[in-house]
Amino acid sequence: MAKDKNNNKNKNGNGKNGKELKKNPVLAQWTKKWIKAILMFLVAIIIVLSFPVFDKAGAAGRFFMMASEFLVGKALYTIPLFLFVAGLIFLKSKKKGRNLAMLLAIIISIVGIAGILAVKDISVASGGWIGYLSAKLFAGLFGILVANIIFGAILLIGLFIFLQFIWQEIPKEKLEEEKRPSFVLNRPENENVKIKGVVEDKQEKPSPAQNRISLFRRGGMDDQPEKKEIRKSDSPPKGAYILPPLDLLQKNESAPTSGNIKENSMIIKNTLDNFGIPVEMAEVNVGPTVTQYAFKPAEGVKLSKITTLSNNLALALAAHPIRIEAPIPGKSLVGIEVPNKVRSTVTLRNLLSHPNWQNSTSPLFVALGRNVSGAPVYADITEGPHILVAGATGTGKTIFLNTLILSLLYKCTPDNLRIIMVDPKRVEFQNYNDIPHLLCPVIYDATKTINALQWLTHEMERRFEIFSEVPARNLATYNQNKSVIASGLQLPYIVFVVDELADLMAVKGREIEAGVVRLAQMARATGIHLVLATQRPSVEVITGLIKANVPTRITFQVSSQVDSRTVIDTSGAEKLLGAGDMLFSSAKSAKISRIQGPYVSEKEVKKVSEFIAEQAKKVEEPQSVLVQNLKNALERQDAKESAVSGEFFGDEDPLFNDVKKIVLETQKASASFLQRRLRIGYSRAARLIDMLEEQGIVGPADGAKPREVFADNKGDATKARLIPGGGLDESEEPSDDGGWQKV
Repeated sequence: MAKDKNNNKNKNGNGKNGKELKKNPVLAQWTKKWIKAILMFLVAIIIVLSFPVFDKAGAAGRFFMMASEFLVGKALYTIPLFLFVAGLIFLKSKKKGRNLAMLLAIIISIVGIAGILAVKDISVASGGWIGYLSAKLFAGLFGILVANIIFGAILLIGLFIFLQFIWQEIPKEKLEEEKRPSFVLNRPENENVKIKGVVEDKQEKPSPAQNRISLFRRGGMDDQPEKKEIRKSDSPPKGAYILPPLDLLQKNESAPTSGNIKENSMIIKNTLDNFGIPVEMAEVNVGPTVTQYAFKPAEGVKLSKITTLSNNLALALAAHPIRIEAPIPGKSLVGIEVPNKVRSTVTLRNLLSHPNWQNSTSPLFVALGRNVSGAPVYADITEGPHILVAGATGTGKTIFLNTLILSLLYKCTPDNLRIIMVDPKRVEFQNYNDIPHLLCPVIYDATKTINALQWLTHEMERRFEIFSEVPARNLATYNQNKSVIASGLQLPYIVFVVDELADLMAVKGREIEAGVVRLAQMARATGIHLVLATQRPSVEVITGLIKANVPTRITFQVSSQVDSRTVIDTSGAEKLLGAGDMLFSSAKSAKISRIQGPYVSEKEVKKVSEFIAEQAKKVEEPQSVLVQNLKNALERQDAKESAVSGEFFGDEDPLFNDVKKIVLETQKASASFLQRRLRIGYSRAARLIDMLEEQGIVGPADGAKPREVFADNKGDATKARLIPGGGLDESEEPSDDGGWQKV
């Protein structure tokens, strides 16, 4: 019964919810502003039509003229002007509580004018009774000169109040109203709710190094000086490599439109109240893609109750899809991310102009985009150390890869960065073919990709040997070694970028997986990093071994929760909006961040790649040995020679010589025997047997019979030519002293 009474009480508007609903105004703020402005314009027009020149306002107009002339004299002719300006200010301003200040400014200004008119002859006709009495008072006390000064000061006070409204509001709003409706900045009824992000008025505090660059500003607009201005003190020697200027990239970002923030906050609060979940609205973060409404639920409320109401909130807000972050990492708040009415276009140029990127010392520091607060987000690939990118077709994966590559090209010269690109689709990376950063032309087929993985593994092992001689723990330590710098033997970072992993896995799945896993496990210290992208985030493509060794993951919009969990181990990616909207997770932080990636057009990519290609003519090839070795590896066409099997590449299993010796000594050759003897897995043991057969050391399998073992009279393996049934070809005539014998 008590529960029913409470429900009825709320429904009748007598309870807490009813009171809160009554506080919600019937008229929207922009409607009130228009009403005030129209009334001001109407009164101004009526007064003008009441002037004796027109006399079109009837008896009421003539009465107003008589009353006004009685009070302020000829100063009444300035009243329409003040009313018209006040109407404009009401129309453009977004702040409340200015009615009294506006009325006070009009009265003070008119009194000042009336006094100035009346003090000349101290008469009622010029300044009305108000001007006459005040002029007589001040002229009698201070004289006519001082009285004029006093009335001039009164007029200036009134005008300064108007100027405050005009200069602080109208120009500022003109800049913003061209981009978004006036209701974007309507604050919730609770004045403690903070609105942050791209519509926040406050700017970030600049650091000492930021005096050359303006920081990220409201509306997503970074009006930073160009990069060339930052580097203007640098005068590179003639013929040296020059990093590309930011002029090649698109500059301006568009502003987002989040809708009526106040109204949406009330809808969220009331919807949750209707389901018995009282909340207190805390802050609003306006980002380029979504607006995050943060609130604090009452004590004792289960977060699962809030997350299950996503569809109800989407219905109430008329926005789909919405994403609930419960809780917001690092805060005792829950966030509801609502899509903006108009999305902001994030540009790479503004991200690369930001001090966070300009002042970074890492060579592999890349721009990711802007978060839900509009703040720029960056990532260091060296700390990644590898990146997995997934998402459905058309959600922004390839544009993100272009963003990542351009970030690297703007940061690194060919001396400290080399890139290997794999593009099974053959159309995404063709613009980069002429840049000097490439170790080889863009790779298009799976066989050459496997060869490249093999070469990277050999290069990784070679670098480990070099590091052990210095000694050095990683590539950064090695390159900073004084003896290495003096000898000019510094090594570049190598980034291996794959645009479509699923296509390669479909052709050479086991080989590709083994090569990727081997590099992902060990290559970090040697400066070799992987960036793997796929549009099919299934367990057949993103296997458990790949996931375990690639902790930094980015997912764009996917079709289902299953795909989302496959990539980032949680749901949410299925509710993204596409067009660069992504979720980012890394091993360093358990927090999953929502980021809007920058848009990079093909025209921008072409401009940058052409500029860098021109630089290639000025730069000598610093790593010709690397390039030649990789070229030789890619030219090998024998699949058996270049295939990846098990944990090792090709025929270079370190156990091969030991296995050969054991087989010749024991005269036994079987996978199970090698498993027991060497304590290895079946797949590796079977592969070793196949390798022995290929080199003619053992015969082919013959059902349940053991394999035959072939050796010379010294017990060494040889290249015996076998006939299909096993044994030696009869054309081979073994000699008595060093020929072949069948054991």
